[in-house]
Amino acid sequence: MNRYVITFSKMGTICYISHLDLMRMFRRTFKKAGIRLVYSQGFNPHPKMGFAQPLSLGYWGLREMMEFETVEEYDTEELRKTIASLMPDGIEIIDCRPLVGIRKTLAAAAAAAEYIIAIPVREPIGMAGQDVKDRYMGQNSIITLKKQKKKKEPVEVDIKPMIRSIEFTPEEETLFVTAVLDSGSVSNLSPELVIDTLLKCLQLNIDRSEIAVMRKKIIFEKNNHQK
Repeated sequence: MNRYVITFSKMGTICYISHLDLMRMFRRTFKKAGIRLVYSQGFNPHPKMGFAQPLSLGYWGLREMMEFETVEEYDTEELRKTIASLMPDGIEIIDCRPLVGIRKTLAAAAAAAEYIIAIPVREPIGMAGQDVKDRYMGQNSIITLKKQKKKKEPVEVDIKPMIRSIEFTPEEETLFVTAVLDSGSVSNLSPELVIDTLLKCLQLNIDRSEIAVMRKKIIFEKNNHQK
């Protein structure tokens, strides 16, 4: 079994292509490059490849990860160069290496993710970063509506325990938020819920389209693959 993992960035206007379109793009790239992927068994076989975590539409990704399995062994640097040469603008192949030290899929091993959120403020926010943190995280609970699996309607949840760390840096007319959030199969917190509750807490009337989000990295379970 030949398992590899690609680390890549997704920046600029290509952030507006969907997760499914990104998957199709990589499949076409592998086919064009002549890379022989392993396929699943069954009535509808599909190539054994997948992302560590889907990246939401409109988000930039600094170190995204995708695993794949090949029929034959390849030189990782040649793989990287070949795949990189076929990528569109906005996708940079940073690294390619064998996937070792993890039996699960990357998606199953993912536990958290670090995000940088840039919120434009039309005038200085008037508080230091620690003051913003105290105001937001000093709440006894951070209640919002969250979609749950197997339930049609969103339910009220406290997202505070799902925020592993959060820091605020006001700079001129932008509030930068660096947050590590649960991002796995057991617990998952979308940055959208942090943005929504933060705006309400700070009483900021800012249109969501003006706010930029970048996923800096994905964090895996201890004793598993980490990057």
